[in-house]
Amino acid sequence: MEKASAIFGSIFGGAAAEPAATVSSIFVYPIKSCRGISVSEAPITSTGLRWDRQWVVINSKGRAYTQRVEPKLALVEVELPQNAFVEGWEPTNSSYLVLRAPGMDELKISLSKVSEVIDNVSVWEWSGSAVDEGAEASEWFSNYLGKPSRLVRFNAASETRAVDPAYAHGYNTMFSDGYPFLLLSQGSLNALNELLREPLSVNRFRPNILVDGCDPFLEDLWTEIKINKLTFNGVKLCSRCKVPTINQENGIAGPEPTETLMKFRSDKVLLPGRKHQGKVFFGQNLVCRESLTQGKGKAIKVGDPVYITKKVSSSADAAA
Repeated sequence: MEKASAIFGSIFGGAAAEPAATVSSIFVYPIKSCRGISVSEAPITSTGLRWDRQWVVINSKGRAYTQRVEPKLALVEVELPQNAFVEGWEPTNSSYLVLRAPGMDELKISLSKVSEVIDNVSVWEWSGSAVDEGAEASEWFSNYLGKPSRLVRFNAASETRAVDPAYAHGYNTMFSDGYPFLLLSQGSLNALNELLREPLSVNRFRPNILVDGCDPFLEDLWTEIKINKLTFNGVKLCSRCKVPTINQENGIAGPEPTETLMKFRSDKVLLPGRKHQGKVFFGQNLVCRESLTQGKGKAIKVGDPVYITKKVSSSADAAA
């Protein structure tokens, strides 16, 4: 038994044989700021989970819409083919991204059609070209939001969008806020909900990977994580914007959970020795080391054990 444990420990960089947590849910958000899809497994690509933030809705100037300014996006339901999250699956002529929203007819976007490329699309600091999904999608979103809008897809054929090299050099993402993956623990969500008058669903926080079985906020400390032979690095505590205050069922914003998080998850509390900017943190941004190389067999599944191979001693030591 001791020999087996030693071998197991060597595989996971000296980690204890017992996993620190288990992957309890996986979420993919095909269109930035629209509803996510809960999946049982998801392939890892060079930019994150496959299909994640591959599309974005833009205004007449090419700037991305998010729930921060268009909370109605929270009500847009997104559906992909059932097999879209099986590794190696490729779209056919009958494969569609399907959208639904209150008061709107169903919209189908072909996953295989070759579309026009447009320039001057921007998401935060990045700008470049994107694939325009056409007049029907433009009309649908324009009618829904009540202002000129277009749906565009990341132009992976010619564009890259780098992660901030100060935190993770050499990694890329598509239309996410800044990092390929966001991890959150159920323990952290439970601890927050104990302090709130009305408990919140995990959809307020839009993680990609939800883990269970660990104490609250331990994910703050994790700097190297093994899931299904893949190595994820925790590179930055996730500072939260307005989106978690938006009810994902009706698009209405309120003061929580930011007010409560400010009391015990602010930079002032967690990072006492650093410059304070009034930020609150909830979750950990990740990159995946294997995303930098070609090859098959890169996927995570619900039920996968989570092993911690490197960590810092306290939140005050975490990158933020």
